[in-house]
Amino acid sequence: MDDDLEHLDKEAIGHELAACITEARELRAARASDPAPDDFPRLKEWQAARLARSYTDLLASKRYNPAAEFFLSDLYGPKDFRTRDEELARVVPLMVHVLPAKALLTLLEAVKMDTLSESLDSAMVLALRKVGKSKRIDWPAYVAAYRTCGRKKDRELQIALIDKIGKTLDRLTRMPLIRYSLKLMNGPAHLAGLGALHSFLQRGYDAFSYMKGADEFLAIVIERETALMKELFANPNARFPE
Repeated sequence: MDDDLEHLDKEAIGHELAACITEARELRAARASDPAPDDFPRLKEWQAARLARSYTDLLASKRYNPAAEFFLSDLYGPKDFRTRDEELARVVPLMVHVLPAKALLTLLEAVKMDTLSESLDSAMVLALRKVGKSKRIDWPAYVAAYRTCGRKKDRELQIALIDKIGKTLDRLTRMPLIRYSLKLMNGPAHLAGLGALHSFLQRGYDAFSYMKGADEFLAIVIERETALMKELFANPNARFPE
């Protein structure tokens, strides 16, 4: 797999990255005219709280806490990524020129994950509104909305992207040049208005470097999220995962 990554077409990654950023920005722009825009961050916060309860063991682990925090805040949480995506949209050509393929791939997978999550969240909010629960979300309403939305293939892709992002970040930590490049870019990135983008890369790199091997961490996350997804689709009375 590493050999495959070394021969990735950076230009192709750049084009796909630009397209994903455009899609994510359009989804968020559409919400600006929504009559109840607070419903969207409310759902994200509810889902973040669910994830924190599902992964109390990883969050409490000295080894895994930084990686768990990164996933819950930067990939799967309620954070607003508009600033990061606006920065990315401005500098995609530069990124293609200066970053190695693995780092570009991490950005692409993160933006794909964000775009897919935005799309799924929009569908969930509409489903919750139909049952009058977009203001006060509870577990039964969440299960019903999840099942109403369907989109099983997209849910499977969402989980697969978690795995891909984690594995790519893990590989990045074994590239000494990345550590040096991130350190070198810190000052210039903030001066150039790219602070959010740099911070995202730095947090991910630091979290996975600290973990010193992501296999067990990723296996736990993928197993739990896959089991929950299957249960939600199979059982209208699915219980909250403890």
